[in-house]
Amino acid sequence: MKAATIYDVARKAGVSHQTVTRYLQGFEGIRPSTRERVAAALTELDYRPNSAARLLRSQQTNRIGVLADRIDESGPARILSGAGQLAHERGYVLDIVVADGTSPESVAQSLAMLTEHQVAGILATAQTQVVFDVLRNQTVHAPLLLESQFGSAEGGPSVSETTGRIAADFLLDLGHRDIGYVAGSHLWLASEGRQRGFETRVRERGGRVAWVREGDWSAASGYGAWESLSAEDRSVTAIGVANDSMAMGLISAAHASGLVVPDDLSVLGNDDMAEAAYFLPSLSTVAMDFEGEGRFVLDALIREIEGQPPVAHSLLAAPVVVERASTAPLVSAK
Repeated sequence: MKAATIYDVARKAGVSHQTVTRYLQGFEGIRPSTRERVAAALTELDYRPNSAARLLRSQQTNRIGVLADRIDESGPARILSGAGQLAHERGYVLDIVVADGTSPESVAQSLAMLTEHQVAGILATAQTQVVFDVLRNQTVHAPLLLESQFGSAEGGPSVSETTGRIAADFLLDLGHRDIGYVAGSHLWLASEGRQRGFETRVRERGGRVAWVREGDWSAASGYGAWESLSAEDRSVTAIGVANDSMAMGLISAAHASGLVVPDDLSVLGNDDMAEAAYFLPSLSTVAMDFEGEGRFVLDALIREIEGQPPVAHSLLAAPVVVERASTAPLVSAK
């Protein structure tokens, strides 16, 4: 059976072949409805780009190594999902090696596993300082891209810091002024950025971050964070939490101690994981386009692999708050 071409895809989607090409190159300025039609046509026709054939003819590989950590967590898993989708569309295969981002030895061993085999490039999605320190001291004979390099304007706040500021603005706009915060692991750069953005914005607008507790991204650590609070600490009217799992654990602990969310306490999570809408109460959270981020960064790496100039791309879509039932306006002081 003859392989589908971009012209076949264009006819199926009702667009020009130039639009299909732009989609495959990761161009951001395509309308969502058009993107959906092109994606559906690519899937239905089982389109295979010629990147793999071109690389094989030049005796290169179409395999990209991915150094990943915490792929059991929603955010990292969704970043890999987006990267995997784009790799499939562009004719590449991802070789994923999981590294413990807290251990230099684990990172070095995982990187060695990738470089033992021929890879066209390496994408590092593990976001800890340990990973960066190891990669800085390693010689890698392939294009290497760090996922957290992308997503912020030059000289501006990082995506993580912007996320923290958006979360703070939402709670402050509801009238809350005494606010607690549960951060993720200090080893993670995303955790550091979210906390810094949150605290900075609360101070800028005249609020008070009454306390900060550190979790490890798990629901159990969110539960434990609430249990560690004194009666005075629990008098805050709202709590920002660095991810949804910890927020769910904290709400459970607050309910067990006799508080009602959101009547007595507003809780805001982060990441908009699939379960957030079905929790009781449904969880207000900051939604992030992790899949888009995965596509975004892998496109940048493929461009480097194929010797294409980088695109003057726009920033990633800004995080947005999805308001559900775990937050409410402050009616009166406690």
